[in-house]
Amino acid sequence: MSVATRPRSSTKPLTEPRAILGPAGNRVRVSDESKRRTEALKKPQRPKVPVSQSPKSVVQSNVSVDSCCSSDSSSSNSSFKTASSRKTVKQNGVKQAKPKVASTADEVVTEISPAMSGPLKRCDWITPFSDPLYTSFHDEEWGVPVHDDRKLFELLVFSQALAELSWPTVLKKREIFRKLFDDFDPSSMAQFTEKKMLSLKVDGCLLLSEAKLRAIVENAKLILKVQQEFGSFSSYCWGFVNHKPLRNAFRYARQVPVKTPKAEVMSKDMMRRGFCCVGPTVVYSFMQVAGIVNDHLVTCFRYQECNATVKKDIKPKTEEIERLTKDAENICLSR
Repeated sequence: MSVATRPRSSTKPLTEPRAILGPAGNRVRVSDESKRRTEALKKPQRPKVPVSQSPKSVVQSNVSVDSCCSSDSSSSNSSFKTASSRKTVKQNGVKQAKPKVASTADEVVTEISPAMSGPLKRCDWITPFSDPLYTSFHDEEWGVPVHDDRKLFELLVFSQALAELSWPTVLKKREIFRKLFDDFDPSSMAQFTEKKMLSLKVDGCLLLSEAKLRAIVENAKLILKVQQEFGSFSSYCWGFVNHKPLRNAFRYARQVPVKTPKAEVMSKDMMRRGFCCVGPTVVYSFMQVAGIVNDHLVTCFRYQECNATVKKDIKPKTEEIERLTKDAENICLSR
């Protein structure tokens, strides 16, 4: 009995491509590898550039290849763009950085790094987490010389209030202080009665402790006496530093003292005159905030600015003091 056997397929590869009838007529369809080779021969090859080649030569090579593969108009445009990109370009009056060329010929990276100015350097007790109101107070008022009597009295009250409140809290209630204390007018506050003093409340509570409120009202009466004797409360306060701000040069916050010999002298004199709640610490805080002493750190941008303010402001104030002194002498001679 015979068994039908399948003919074995030959493993010998075909050497010639097989003709196939295509939709566009009789054409020969070659293998994928042959097609890739044919397309590779038709497509222009970009020359390989070694890594050690300079960026300038890379750009020139790209220009030559592109110009060969494009029409005359496109080649002129591409060469013009590449040449202009290598020069420093000015837009709106601002110089831009030169483009940085990558180490390969496939990509060109342009990186512009504008000069960024860092944040302002302030005193160490002002941090990024500080209350914005407190930061503004540091930047605009703290350490600036003050010669107005009402303003000085306000800053003295705030320095006394620091025993019970913090600076951010005091600044948030600043308008309340001004309203309840009649804009810190000593002549008006000297007329406060017991009932008026006990009505200085915020949300049903006294603005400060009763002892502190009594001290503030009593100090307002004493400021009127100082004005009669020295011409102004400003002349009295600035007389302790010879009418010229003291300038310290502390670099670190730990170096700033809480009181000084000058503050102790001023504190003793005020106590002798009957002022209340004017210890050396309170007085020195008052001297700092009123600009009688410049305690901004030397690394703070306000240190030099306050010094410049003093130079502009010291001459007119000196002339005013001399005029008041002459007036006082004339009054004494007339008597």
